[in-house]
Amino acid sequence: MRLLDLMFSPAPEAELRRALRASPPQAVALSVRNLDNTTMEKPENYLPALLPLVQVIRNEGIAHLILGGAAIGIAPEPILRLTGADWAVVGAGEEAFPRLLGALDAGRPPGLIPGVAQVRNGTFGLQPPEVATQAPFSFPDLKRWVDLRRYRREGGTYPLQSKRGCSFECVYCPCPRIEGSAYRLAPPSRVAAEVGRLAAAGVRDIEFVDTVFNAPYQHALEICGEIARRRPRARLHTFELNPAFVDAPLLFAMEAAGFAAVGITAESAAGPVLAELGKNYAPEHLEKSAAALRRSRPPCLWIFMLGGPGETAGTVAESLRFARQQLGPNDAAFFSLGIRIYPQTPLERRARAEGLLPQGRDLADPAFYLSPEIEPTEVQAMVREAVRADHRFITFDMESLRFLPAIRGLAGRLGLAPPLWRHTARMRSVLARFGVREQTCRSPARAGRRM
Repeated sequence: MRLLDLMFSPAPEAELRRALRASPPQAVALSVRNLDNTTMEKPENYLPALLPLVQVIRNEGIAHLILGGAAIGIAPEPILRLTGADWAVVGAGEEAFPRLLGALDAGRPPGLIPGVAQVRNGTFGLQPPEVATQAPFSFPDLKRWVDLRRYRREGGTYPLQSKRGCSFECVYCPCPRIEGSAYRLAPPSRVAAEVGRLAAAGVRDIEFVDTVFNAPYQHALEICGEIARRRPRARLHTFELNPAFVDAPLLFAMEAAGFAAVGITAESAAGPVLAELGKNYAPEHLEKSAAALRRSRPPCLWIFMLGGPGETAGTVAESLRFARQQLGPNDAAFFSLGIRIYPQTPLERRARAEGLLPQGRDLADPAFYLSPEIEPTEVQAMVREAVRADHRFITFDMESLRFLPAIRGLAGRLGLAPPLWRHTARMRSVLARFGVREQTCRSPARAGRRM
């Protein structure tokens, strides 16, 4: 088996063609991470970029083309139809993918393997994936397959899961449908051992990419305690803290374990909006989390998605006011407008009921929910003024400043530790001194509606 990483390739089709001709395979599997950039202000669908790669594979006469990855778990049917691939692995692939390859090698039909999908004679079929809860938890050895040095130079972190599954019911999130609502927990001692192994191999920045890191709460505490006892030379990160379970003991344990930065996906600071989003916390949880974070060392990135169900100009003002008053001096807040609508979620059903999505609309293409109770231009003006007044605030359009990639690259070469957002206020102050003006929140009327 060979893994071809096209992340940084300037000519991916040519590189793929060379690889196929150098060692012609029986099967090619394409891993598709994201459907799009999830940004209503400037939406970009990533799926069309698959088609030139698929054409190269077909032109080389490869027998089997298989799709997998997170995007496939969300929208397998439209991506299979778009690409014409032979098979797709939906959800976790550790068991389904080897079984699929084994069936193809033996000439057996793989259509009954759990987690395998296909389009046959124009009809989509999917054998529902099995959500394992008892199988041993494995950690992939990414450095065996991928040149981690390049990712490190670009400010990337090493992804690590300590669990799968999510018990929460956020109206916009497809994760419980893909991973299951029951937790599959990795033993804390094994998680700590993996962190130690990675640190010994030279990996310095490790990010926990669980859907929620601090739920179950005790599991997170035990992981931090095990890591702290081993004292690995690594910086840890997570941007998926649930504010209902953030307190001083957890933050103390995370600091002792070596967490260099954390994040809270608050989405809103207004009670009515949090309730409509299906959140398990209220504004008082956000305030308690903020107070605890101000007393801890790691900086925090707060993420807000404006425009969800129940959003009004008043609730937007509440979120902006919370960020202005509650964030610490080294924290940052990211604001986006609109919420990506994913298939088979409560938000999709609501959007269709409210007439925001026409029947038959393909959600593999970006579509976004925007509360009928807000005027987009008014919210954009509110955010624009808040960002101008507070240099800790970030919006998507700041990512479009042409010289920011160069700054990231320079930071990587100088050895500045990620994440760079912790330097947001300082960087924006410098930019302001040089007269660089930042744009915020393009009009949805020009940008299109979010997925």
